[in-house]
Amino acid sequence: QVQLRESGGGLVQAGGSLRLSCADSGRILSTYAIGWLRHAPGMEREFVAAISTSSSSTFYADYVKGRFTISRDNAENTVYLQMNSLKSEDTAVYYCAARTYYRDKAYYTRPYQYSTWGQGTQVTVSS
Repeated sequence: QVQLRESGGGLVQAGGSLRLSCADSGRILSTYAIGWLRHAPGMEREFVAAISTSSSSTFYADYVKGRFTISRDNAENTVYLQMNSLKSEDTAVYYCAARTYYRDKAYYTRPYQYSTWGQGTQVTVSS
């Protein structure tokens, strides 16, 4: 069973960068597509980015496209989210989540589409 744990969150000034990691202690991460979603206070949980099992496909929400990059290292059982040019509106708890692979972006954009979640990591961007 995949067991996800996020790390790398913290406090950063607007315009700064952070890299989040999502590690799988079950060591079967390579068999799952992985998404990053976030949850800000008073808001619904929303999609950020997703990556296929082999990294051949990546998907991004419009509000992070060009600023965030998702990648994975299956040998290290880890998925990354590089976040650049951070804005105050990026402040949220960030979660990684696993699901079976589908080709279309539409299968990654809703929280209910994911079967397994990590505990989340807080990202705070000060303006």
